[in-house]
Amino acid sequence: MTLPIPDLYRRHGVAEVFLEDAARVAEDAERYRGLHGIREARDDRARIAVLAVDCQVTFCIPGASLFVPGAVEDTTRAVEWVYRHLDRITTLVFTLDTLSVFQIFHPASWVDREGRHPAPFTVITADDVRAGTWLPRLRAESMPDFTAACVEYCETLEASGRYVLTIWPYHALLGGVSHALVPTLHEAALFHAVARRSDPVFEMKGRSPVTENYSVFAPEVRRLQGIEVGAFNVPLFERLMAHDRVYVFGQAKSHCVLFTLRDLQRECEKRDPGLLDRIWILEDAMSPVTPPPLDPLPEPLDFPRVAERGLAELAAAGMHVVKTSDPIDG
Repeated sequence: MTLPIPDLYRRHGVAEVFLEDAARVAEDAERYRGLHGIREARDDRARIAVLAVDCQVTFCIPGASLFVPGAVEDTTRAVEWVYRHLDRITTLVFTLDTLSVFQIFHPASWVDREGRHPAPFTVITADDVRAGTWLPRLRAESMPDFTAACVEYCETLEASGRYVLTIWPYHALLGGVSHALVPTLHEAALFHAVARRSDPVFEMKGRSPVTENYSVFAPEVRRLQGIEVGAFNVPLFERLMAHDRVYVFGQAKSHCVLFTLRDLQRECEKRDPGLLDRIWILEDAMSPVTPPPLDPLPEPLDFPRVAERGLAELAAAGMHVVKTSDPIDG
């Protein structure tokens, strides 16, 4: 039996940016709590965590710089799922891509021989850097030969066989509106916090400018020039796995969600493969990035195909792939 969706929820508002009215949301949540006999999260016998990956304005609101087609519908299903299962969800965890202008994948960090910055979705390979086709403008004081570091970075990505360095539009810039959680989802988080007496958890990622951080748990490259540039987020993993189930949704299915799930898989298999049974993927609350307009399209950049293949592999490993319309049983 699921709960009714609160009256304050406006489905058409999912695609909008607006200021939260925390006082109104809190008042409604208190009334809802009393009306439906909602207990405190700390009293849950079966503890359920929700990991919402990068459900931010930059990915989920039409017109934003990296809007993912399908994200509005995904967020709608996710928000309504949260409300319907409010009394079952113990902890809400939100990851936030948190970036600066000068990141290794932003245009400002590279120029060609004429000093022009690359257009979004330009692919930069290790051979491009060696040949001077693209010259790094990003600097790291701890790495005097940063061009060599960039060659190493690209080589490491290419050796993984998953993708190559791609220049993205400026997005999720810290301090900007595009960095914020989607307002309707934030409203649901506030509602849950008051009704369940459980504050949401916010986890920022991507603060190192010299590596990409698709996964919330670790950057794609952890060492450059013998220097550590990132490490696995053990506290977050242990916080999540202290629950009986972890439901995952967010954006984008082909990137941050998929890479987060892969890191979860590796760490679970390393510690106890039985932990994979705790991970539940809400496949209809995530969408892939649209592939760049390249012909021929390199296989690593066929993002919808990458996403579908990845979810199939995760299911084969022992995770559950479900929909928001499926009941939470047990």
